[in-house]
Amino acid sequence: MSQKNAVLKQIRNITSKLTFYSLSDAFNFPCEKDGNIGISGKPDLSISLKNISYIDTYHSLNRSKSYNLKMIDGALIQMTYSFERDNLIKHRLAFFPSPELSEFQNNYEIYEMDEVYADIIDKNIVTVPIRFDYDPANFEVKEHPMSHLTIGQYKNCRIPVNAPLSPNMFMDFILRNFYNTAHKKYADDLDFDKKSIFDECIDDLECGLLHLFIRNET
Repeated sequence: MSQKNAVLKQIRNITSKLTFYSLSDAFNFPCEKDGNIGISGKPDLSISLKNISYIDTYHSLNRSKSYNLKMIDGALIQMTYSFERDNLIKHRLAFFPSPELSEFQNNYEIYEMDEVYADIIDKNIVTVPIRFDYDPANFEVKEHPMSHLTIGQYKNCRIPVNAPLSPNMFMDFILRNFYNTAHKKYADDLDFDKKSIFDECIDDLECGLLHLFIRNET
């Protein structure tokens, strides 16, 4: 199976499973056009790169339905890929948690009966957006790694990652770290296949920095 078709299949499978288990209450199926795998509808992804408050960014993305999945706590998931002759040239995988968890936190007793909410009703939670980018066109050793993680929308936060992420790897990361209770409860069906799709791309000099290493399962 081609890389592009594998990515499309994984996103569709993730969407179906998270909706089936009610971990997502709104979604947009992926669409494919001219080598790009995007979000159906009329999403405006550029808003997240503008210099505006995170609350305004989140609400703009939510209003325009610029997401693949909207999670039960309001978090937005984006997964977009670009290919050229079936070779990956770019990806953007983003997690935008809701900046307003008061509905869950102030009505704790409503949600404490269902263990899948266990990770989102603690009052000490601080919402932080994260994004995994693969962008070799703008590569600059150490300054702009080909594959990197950005935390909190910081402009110059680019933590090197040794390879691009498949949708399955990204979603496994999100579920394990932010929805761990639900991930364990539905472990059999939410254990997405994480076999290798993309090659490593980290520069030797970046290996000397603190970085994320993905050991692709084969």
